[in-house]
Amino acid sequence: MTDSTTSIEAFIAALPKVELHVHLVGAASVPTVLELTRRYPGSAVPSTEEELRDFYDFRDFAHFAQIYEGVNGLVREPADVATLVTGAARDLAAQNVRYVELTVTPYSHQRMGMSRRAITEALDLAAREAAGYGVRVGYVFDIPGEFGIEGTRATLDHALNEPPEALVGFGLAGIEQERPRYRDAFRDAFRAATAAGLHSVPHGGEMTGPETIWEVIDGLGAERIGHGIRCVDDPRLMAHLRETQIPLEVCPTSNVRTRQVPDIAAHPFPRLLEQGLYVTLNSDDPPMFGTTLDREYRVVSEVFGLGPEDLADLARNAVNASYLDGDGKRAIIAEIDALSAPR
Repeated sequence: MTDSTTSIEAFIAALPKVELHVHLVGAASVPTVLELTRRYPGSAVPSTEEELRDFYDFRDFAHFAQIYEGVNGLVREPADVATLVTGAARDLAAQNVRYVELTVTPYSHQRMGMSRRAITEALDLAAREAAGYGVRVGYVFDIPGEFGIEGTRATLDHALNEPPEALVGFGLAGIEQERPRYRDAFRDAFRAATAAGLHSVPHGGEMTGPETIWEVIDGLGAERIGHGIRCVDDPRLMAHLRETQIPLEVCPTSNVRTRQVPDIAAHPFPRLLEQGLYVTLNSDDPPMFGTTLDREYRVVSEVFGLGPEDLADLARNAVNASYLDGDGKRAIIAEIDALSAPR
């Protein structure tokens, strides 16, 4: 390992960070998933580490969604939900992450028999425990798009009537190809959520084209966009994103592992930067994709030649695009500035 490689890795490890795009179930570490398989035997999820890592070899996004649903089936009690949050906080703290906006799909837990109140109490408890690791938690409730109107109504009802204290955003994920038939329901739900003060942070342009990104902007009032990488296929959309500076939550390794791009070198990440778009770097479902937030920073540095100041800019972008309070943002930015100042 060269001195320059060692230096950049040390810089990334020391860099204060914010994670904007990580899913609760997808953040479950391998040991946590194995513990759940022992707690609830008989599922399709493997119970050994080697088999589980093979299980996380995805043919395409639909296969990933199937595997994700299988792991979600191991989250059966409110205590399991809390365990996932505190586990994610512990893993993020080890990477110097100070604040995370954790995406939770409450409808998936309701389908396992949990009540809204129980889910909310577990999330509130876990957010307080996460603070013990030095990580502040905000939550995003997202609609699982493939569950259509039922999932949409349940998610909105939970967000409006029994939200966790740290709920900041309202999202939409799942199979993008399923969205057109539920378009009006999604629009109505986002209209109600944003009227109640939640921020609009849907996924878009991960597995479909620019038309999905236009829809989350025009139809859902997106303030941030999950992924958004297919914007490169539409010059008018690129110009709009450059002008409005709507942040993109970009997750390079995720896009490779779900076969949305062939490899990291082919990822549009550097083009997004070159075109002046607002880019943040995120891990999505890190254990499932064999990554961490630190590793995402290392990957873009190694593959695309980003240096310390470029990486610090990405870290600042995530802080400023977050829904952390002003004092919290200023404190993290000051730490990033101090670390990246010329010596």
